[in-house]
Amino acid sequence: MSVPPRTLAAESGGEEASTARAEKGSAKVIVVMPALNAARTLAATVSGIPREWVDEIILVDDGSRDGTVELARTLPLRVIPHPHNVGYGGNQKTCYLQALGDEADVVVMLHPDGQYEPTLISELVKPILAGEADLVLGSRLMEKGGALAGGMPMYKYLANRALTTIENRALGTSLSELHTGYRAYSRELLMSIPFLRNSLDFSFDSELLMQVVHFGFRISEVPVRTIYSQEASSVGPRASTVYGLKTLGALLRLELHRRGLVRSRKFTA
Repeated sequence: MSVPPRTLAAESGGEEASTARAEKGSAKVIVVMPALNAARTLAATVSGIPREWVDEIILVDDGSRDGTVELARTLPLRVIPHPHNVGYGGNQKTCYLQALGDEADVVVMLHPDGQYEPTLISELVKPILAGEADLVLGSRLMEKGGALAGGMPMYKYLANRALTTIENRALGTSLSELHTGYRAYSRELLMSIPFLRNSLDFSFDSELLMQVVHFGFRISEVPVRTIYSQEASSVGPRASTVYGLKTLGALLRLELHRRGLVRSRKFTA
């Protein structure tokens, strides 16, 4: 059986916990982890989560075959296994619905594959708690040279920069990276945008960001370190190309919707 959900902040003490309680107040912060074959990195990722900042951890497994679910059930988190694989976007839909149902004020998406530093959760959460942002992105491209130094493949770096530039121009934004998987959302944002209408695959992330901009929510960024390792999962060139094309397709749908030429339910409240 999975470890029953509980207030993780109670497990931490000392000065850091006192500071977190003062800044967090009564806000409930839930970390969601969309998982697929993450057994090699899951325990280390969970151990790095600053529990003075996090009230609950939810892992949604999308049909892993490497013992991810069995391992997760020994850790201090809630485990929700999908009966079959539905895709990365479908996994996130379950994550957010569960977190909202558990009355989260802030929802942080953290991949369990070790590509993002869980110790930076507080930096993603603070702008939302301060009322300065509705979405905070953990950007790997804010610090010059950091992405490549952290092992990001050159083709991914170039594709990321190119897509981000195109999207910034189309969306009227000036963000350093629009393709990070490390994000924090306010409850109001997730309750307002129609994310359930988005794709089931990796293009879910791009569609959600476009919805955030389209509906006028505020976006902020914080720098995060790039971590690519043998243990971390990585999307190959072919899948990356498909993702890029789908992202451009979503941009086209948004533009057609804005011009009133082809209406899209993804951009209709």
